[in-house]
Amino acid sequence: MMRFRITYQKTEALRYTGNLDLQKIWERFLRRAELPVAYSQGFHPQARIQQACPLPLGFLALNEQLDIYLDNDQAAPATIIAQLQAAPYPGISILQVDSIDPAGPALSTQVVSSDYRVEFLDPQDIAGLKSRVANVLEAGKIIRSRRGKEYDLRPLIEELSLISGPNSDTPAFFLRLSARQSATGRPEEVVSALGYDPFSARYIRTRLILSTEKQPA
Repeated sequence: MMRFRITYQKTEALRYTGNLDLQKIWERFLRRAELPVAYSQGFHPQARIQQACPLPLGFLALNEQLDIYLDNDQAAPATIIAQLQAAPYPGISILQVDSIDPAGPALSTQVVSSDYRVEFLDPQDIAGLKSRVANVLEAGKIIRSRRGKEYDLRPLIEELSLISGPNSDTPAFFLRLSARQSATGRPEEVVSALGYDPFSARYIRTRLILSTEKQPA
């Protein structure tokens, strides 16, 4: 059995596809590509496909990752890419395939941070936005509530900075949010902490940072 890591983009056609449905889509996609996916043991065998980090509904992604296990000791990354590209699935764009140690840790346990591009849908007051960003960065704590439990959002915000938006009067910002076992930063919570409606922005996850990578300064 061999393990491969697929890097791909989740594009517009799958924007409103949830995580569980995306798992089923990948099963169909790999089956269409005639790749011999390995299955777990037991009464209800499951395809051995591991997503790195669930993507919230409505989010797009530029560099998602998932691991697949194949019942084939001769498979190669180039062959897998060719087979996937020969049976394309709407909303998934394959970027890269790498061979991974089958005995290595689960992909989901290796995600330490995520990068996001957050674009406002409507014009905003740039000066006001800059002031709100500064206030968030200077805050000692930002207490939020999720599923009835309070948590501090501030230590989960590793980076927050304004960047050029799709238009001159619709700004955007870059976010790097920590992913921890106890709590994971969510970009819509940051938008809310800035004082805006979370539904007033478009969210794009641009990168997953793994513990095996050397993080940029």
